[in-house]
Amino acid sequence: MKSLSDFQQVYLHLDFVAFRKPINELSVIVEQEMALSPYGSGLFVHCNKGIDKLKLLHWDSTVFCLWYKRLEKDKFQWPKKHLEEVINLGNEHMN
Repeated sequence: MKSLSDFQQVYLHLDFVAFRKPINELSVIVEQEMALSPYGSGLFVHCNKGIDKLKLLHWDSTVFCLWYKRLEKDKFQWPKKHLEEVINLGNEHMN
């Protein structure tokens, strides 16, 4: 299993996503809304409206991998306002 620092590119999709969406619909969001290829080497991070759940999508050259993270008592620090719809954290922000 990869660690977060293994990814060269980490992309945050800033619009909130309904968490009933499966892998196929998340990959369509990556392609159509984020204007990126879901089959690249990046990690695509989606957040719910309550800011307490994340879905992370990655193509590992054979299948899509989906990680789910939920906080019980806290919220993630999620960008509130940004000029772009997608933030590329890249590797420099991962340390």
